[in-house]
Amino acid sequence: MNLNYMDALVVLIPLMPVLAAVVIGIGHLFGAIKGEASETFTALTATWTISMSCLLALALLGADMLHRNNGTFTVGLWLKSDNLDISLNFITTGFNVKLAALFAVLLMVITRFSINYMHREAGFHRFFFILSLFSSAMLLLVLSGNILGTFVGWEIAGLCSYLLIAYAYDRPVAVANATRVFVTNRIGDVGFVLGIGLSYMWAGSVNWSGLNAAATELTKGEVTAIAFCFVVAALAKSAQLPFSPWLARAMEGPTPSSAAFYGAVMVHAGVYLIILLEPLIRQTPLVTALLIFSGSTTVLYSYFSGLTQTDVKSSLVFATTGQLGLMFLECGLGFCQLAAWHLCAHAVVRCYLLLVAPSFMHNVKDIPIKPVAWVLANNRWLFIASLQRFWVEQITDWALVKPVRRLAHDLSYFDDRIVDRLMGIPAPTMNAASTLAQLEERSLGARLDNGSSTFTSGTGLASLLAGWTAGLVHWFEDRLVLQGVSKDALHLGRGIGHLTNKFEVTVLRPRYLVLLVFITLLVAF
Repeated sequence: MNLNYMDALVVLIPLMPVLAAVVIGIGHLFGAIKGEASETFTALTATWTISMSCLLALALLGADMLHRNNGTFTVGLWLKSDNLDISLNFITTGFNVKLAALFAVLLMVITRFSINYMHREAGFHRFFFILSLFSSAMLLLVLSGNILGTFVGWEIAGLCSYLLIAYAYDRPVAVANATRVFVTNRIGDVGFVLGIGLSYMWAGSVNWSGLNAAATELTKGEVTAIAFCFVVAALAKSAQLPFSPWLARAMEGPTPSSAAFYGAVMVHAGVYLIILLEPLIRQTPLVTALLIFSGSTTVLYSYFSGLTQTDVKSSLVFATTGQLGLMFLECGLGFCQLAAWHLCAHAVVRCYLLLVAPSFMHNVKDIPIKPVAWVLANNRWLFIASLQRFWVEQITDWALVKPVRRLAHDLSYFDDRIVDRLMGIPAPTMNAASTLAQLEERSLGARLDNGSSTFTSGTGLASLLAGWTAGLVHWFEDRLVLQGVSKDALHLGRGIGHLTNKFEVTVLRPRYLVLLVFITLLVAF
């Protein structure tokens, strides 16, 4: 086969799963694919497309091993604005191709496993739509030759993660966990976006090869800033401290999605990013020290927390974060080649362990239960800390979430009480109420005035007093609030309302609001 044709195969690898997602999504949206009767079509569509991607990735890997690839393949110009030129290009050699082939094989296995596992589930078609879209996003992330293409795959994978964690969206716990995971990962995305901007501003390129080549020409501060932004994104994506707690919440989704997202594929995206940027990161000791610190502390946190877990998925979560911490530690120490091998081996092992997790109790029923590890049995405080997972999530809430919520509350108050009054708020219009609501009020008032309300029907003095009180309150509301019997009564009501508002402001909004805002900003940032 011609050399250019082999390189061109890279375009089809992420394209095939997205075609399956389009077919399944459109068919399900318009009702052509629904229910158990269409499960076979959905399963075949998803399986065949990811299988084709797998074969194409293996073919590209074989061509690379035979040294028949150019190394990059450019589809065309994506965006041109002034001095900014962004090409739609892909990497066709090296670690990227090897990792793409591995991910494609694992995704094919997970897709095949999901057919029986998700059989007769209400969200069967929705699951395979999201899984196909995720497969395309991850293959694009790994094979893209420029930062923006990787970022597109990065974001689509994050969105798919949110949708599958909230697969049982009728359960409040699932939705809350999905939202927490989504917001936590967006912190890393801020670092990614800043890294893109700084790369273009200082290095003049948004291609991975161009950025790594420019690393030796940039100042120490510029290299540190760019590397730090991408490292923050990697730490958040791979659940390293202080972002580790989100991974435990992400296990809310179905087992196949947990295997794909948090065992085999997506959770390794952060390590892949660090390996990709090795020439840049090794230029800055500060960032390598951050990798060493975060990786080593995550290993210790995961080891001690994992000793007290009582369910399979939680144990696998801490085993995963611990192994990922070792990979970051290896990258920080300069052993990126070792980290790459570690990544590939861990992806295979963790995928298998998560897929067999539902049958774990059956497999180990004859194995005796081990006592608490001696390191915890002899240290009561360490045992309690392990049970509480070292309060990492609570500390994060106290240091970041609560101050940001308070700041949002204060800004809302500032907007309502100061900005709106300076700009002018329209006078309240009582007559703009809903016609249906007015009709109900009128009919209820008529029944109360006539003493025919069934709401307070009953016998005895208590029933009569309740009915009389309800009628009096309704008369007051209808005559004085809605109709305004007289101007004096209306002014009196408004005056009472203003006094009540002032009392609320005085009691609930202290004078040192400005000082509180500044303190909140200091704590948050």
